[in-house]
Amino acid sequence: MKGMKFERRYTKPGVNPLDAVTYEKRSSAIANPDGSVVFKMENVEIPKFWSQLATDIVVSKYFRKAGVPDGGSEVSVRQVIQRISYAIRKSAEELGGYFHTLEDADTFEAELAHLLVTQKGAFNSPVWFNCGLSEAYGIHTGSGGSYSWDFKKGAPTLTKDSYTHPQCSACFIQKVEDDLMSIFDLIKNEARLFKFGSGTGSNFSKIRGRQEKLSGGGTSSGLMSFLEVLDRGAGATKSGGTTRRAAKMVCLDMDHPEIVDFINWKVREEKKVAALIAAGYSSDFNGDAYKTVSGQNSNNSVRISDDFMKAYLDGGKWETRFRTTGDLCETYNARDLMHQIAYAAWACADPGVQFDTTINNWHTAMNTDRINASNPCSEYMFLDDSACNLASINLMKFLNDNGSFDVEGYRHACRIFITAQEILIDYSSYPTLAIAQNSHDYRPLGLGYANLGTLLMVKGVPYDSERALAICGALTAITTGHAYRTSAEIAKHKGPFPGYVRNAGPTLRVMKKHREVSYTISEKLCPAELLKAAHEDWDEVVRLCEKYGIRNAQSTVIAPTGTIGLLMDCDTTGIEPDFSLVKFKKLAGGGYFKIVNQSVTRALFNLGYREDQIRDIVTYVTGTLTLDGAPHINSATLKERGFTDEDIEKIEIQIPGIFELQFAFNKWALGEETMKRLGFKEEEYNKTHFNMLEALGFSQKQMAEANDIVCGRMTIEGAPRLKPEHLPIFDCANKCGKYGKRFIAPMGHIRMMSAAQPFISGAISKTVNLPTEATVEDIEKIYVESWKLGLKAVALYRDGCKLSQPLNSGSSSGSKTDSAPAAVNAPKQQRHRLPKKRAGLTQEARIGGHKVYVRTGLYENGQLGEIFIDMHKEGAAYRSMMNCFAIAVSLGLQYGVPLQEYVDVFTFTRFEPSGPVDHPNIKFATSIVDYIFRLLAMEYLGRNDLVQVPPIGATTDVTLPLSAKPQKNSHAHLKGETHASASVAKSPESSGGENAGALNEHLGQMMGDAPFCSLCGHVTVRNGACYRCLNCGNSMGCS
Repeated sequence: MKGMKFERRYTKPGVNPLDAVTYEKRSSAIANPDGSVVFKMENVEIPKFWSQLATDIVVSKYFRKAGVPDGGSEVSVRQVIQRISYAIRKSAEELGGYFHTLEDADTFEAELAHLLVTQKGAFNSPVWFNCGLSEAYGIHTGSGGSYSWDFKKGAPTLTKDSYTHPQCSACFIQKVEDDLMSIFDLIKNEARLFKFGSGTGSNFSKIRGRQEKLSGGGTSSGLMSFLEVLDRGAGATKSGGTTRRAAKMVCLDMDHPEIVDFINWKVREEKKVAALIAAGYSSDFNGDAYKTVSGQNSNNSVRISDDFMKAYLDGGKWETRFRTTGDLCETYNARDLMHQIAYAAWACADPGVQFDTTINNWHTAMNTDRINASNPCSEYMFLDDSACNLASINLMKFLNDNGSFDVEGYRHACRIFITAQEILIDYSSYPTLAIAQNSHDYRPLGLGYANLGTLLMVKGVPYDSERALAICGALTAITTGHAYRTSAEIAKHKGPFPGYVRNAGPTLRVMKKHREVSYTISEKLCPAELLKAAHEDWDEVVRLCEKYGIRNAQSTVIAPTGTIGLLMDCDTTGIEPDFSLVKFKKLAGGGYFKIVNQSVTRALFNLGYREDQIRDIVTYVTGTLTLDGAPHINSATLKERGFTDEDIEKIEIQIPGIFELQFAFNKWALGEETMKRLGFKEEEYNKTHFNMLEALGFSQKQMAEANDIVCGRMTIEGAPRLKPEHLPIFDCANKCGKYGKRFIAPMGHIRMMSAAQPFISGAISKTVNLPTEATVEDIEKIYVESWKLGLKAVALYRDGCKLSQPLNSGSSSGSKTDSAPAAVNAPKQQRHRLPKKRAGLTQEARIGGHKVYVRTGLYENGQLGEIFIDMHKEGAAYRSMMNCFAIAVSLGLQYGVPLQEYVDVFTFTRFEPSGPVDHPNIKFATSIVDYIFRLLAMEYLGRNDLVQVPPIGATTDVTLPLSAKPQKNSHAHLKGETHASASVAKSPESSGGENAGALNEHLGQMMGDAPFCSLCGHVTVRNGACYRCLNCGNSMGCS
């Protein structure tokens, strides 16, 4: 009898695994930084061990909100997981050949449900959205129009609704030919994918260049003209449904006639943006300047062959070829082309590079066609017109308390998930006939993992170390090896993928390559159980492949795991290291509680530190979180100034959720009666710059010393009792806190990718972040080393690169086009002097601990005419420079230069001092100048898009779900166990934004120019090639 046998590892016969979990009733609320509610749902049933963030993700994103019997909406995680696991099991039974017996089907469904509910693994978002709605609730809405496999006809057929055969894939690659109708068909097909939140990529190298003739005579308009049309289509689809950017990849081969134009496309467009901004147009990404130019709705990648790299290393020439005839078009210096690629990446982060020869050397279906492109995040690389459904496994769930790895448990999870993903292929529908056909014929899958960075830290292994590379290599080898091993087992019962016969040779060759590399993992550095398992799996893969073939042409990728990583409560995503040692844990009811990563405590324990030593180290990082024992600012000194025990308790309640001690001392924490009793007048404590601690007589030095003790240093560097040789274990992607100096160097990320790449069917979604001072030559070197180390793709992002473009183009470069025409016949400007007596404002703030005063003077009509900048404690030279700068700006304003121009040029300027700002609306600035023009833009232009917390009553650009109108949170003070949430979960009226920025300040200091979340407005963190929000779980730019 055909069919696979499944053993119970985590479940028992007759016991529903979803009933074995303890649940509790919770509320889910997602709030803007100002406290207004984006989404709220109460009385939902959630596993007790799930975090509040995981709760918010599953409730807001994955709970079905319509058509569910008895209430209309799903109200329990139990319902979601039950419908998914049952639908996959039911489909497998209908397809036949997957289960040996009914008992095996029961076991499979139970084990899958267990893995999902215990956060050991998760599917990509489309599965959570769509899978099982038909089977569980009889939902058959939607117009259909997609294609699913019809076994009776032996071909794809049109679906009649959206859920009988739902879309379950997130990644797509589509073909485009050198034909006008093919190009416009692609526009239509891309629109369908963007509409449902999926991403797509294409290689446009078949389209003839502008240098070539048309078949009917005349000259082609060229590739770039069509790319601009496609870019417009993506932008229109995006703007029609969401503020999230369409997820799209554009690839081009290095020998295309228009390769130079393509490389410099976004650099050129950024210069246009700069000119438009200088003319007074908005610098916002969704403003007129960016809307006017092209190239803003895709990730771009150049496909680099080994031949090009050899020409580069030899200092040789590179030829581009006509698409229609193959004849020589132009000849370039290979090094010059590489330098242009590096410069473009330095200037605006695009294009990335994909190493074409390397990619196709690991291609299992080479006899069908070559691999030409990838999905938007570059992890899925396969045939044109194909799709991939993704899943990831949480590595930390398989790390034993003694530091060993549960190999058999992990293998079991790989086997369950790869089987489930295989079943989903013929259960699902696809947007085009060709994709549906290829999905059935080649059956590519994308299993991966998350939490590698956390696992390494807990094991006491530095991320950038040879031992870490060995562990990563072995774990990745086991993941792909056991996935293919399972695929071969399925092939034994169901047959290999239909395209296998044609590709048996390439497939077996690639399997042997994987096995060969597994034997190069260091025996000295890799844990024995991992190395043994890797060898066993790959030996077995080759044996089974030779006998049965394999069911899936691809099995693994390393995806960003943005939203689903947070759903599994992973500290780190994909292959990434941690971005910070301190996190703000989201609490039920809103707000955050500052905690050190649990991986830090476990790592210290595994390194042999005693409990008291661990306590001292953790306290150094997070602070004591109490005023007891604090220097200068404590119960005794506060009582001397009139505070009561009740007052002090109110302050203590605030401390666990704040970033700076001063944020606990305000009218929202203490109440207005207390403020008046302490001697403060209403007009005094209502001033936006009011610093209560300073008003109480504490000096800057005293406040800083108290803050270090109470709120912590946010870094482990300098911690007492920590051995210096252990510091690298705790290195993160960013410098930690204001005192941290260490971070993982760019090549450390590249080396980790190189350890995993030889064992991945596809590639790795990861953007290597570079500091703003990185050079073009640094980027060029990273590209070359990446190729030498065998990576398939690399994307780089230099901190602040896009935001520097307006500054660069607005400066006087001395070029003819920039300077000469502007000076010809320039009209003489007249100065409009201010009245002798004029109104204005004075704003005090601290930026990165430095006090700055901004004073303004206004014309009688309220227009800004002058600014003064004062920094009392700075050096004379610095103060003089700022004074001169203010005079220059004031003169410009009086001669008619629009304030908008200054704002567009000087916001996002980056230099020290920078960091958190104690302003009610501006919570972070990249420099003093950045702060000043954010302030002026808000006060005099109404530019609330440049502040982190919009003024009360102001409109924002955040797009809200239609079903969730903003509501004000009514409670004024939180007590009891949820006391720490007072930092965020208050209405604007009750909190004034004073404490709302704890999480945003913490992230903003590390994330540089990361965008705000398009759903809830909080600061996001970079995640692979996109961004994820730690407040609501939203992924931006990822499929």
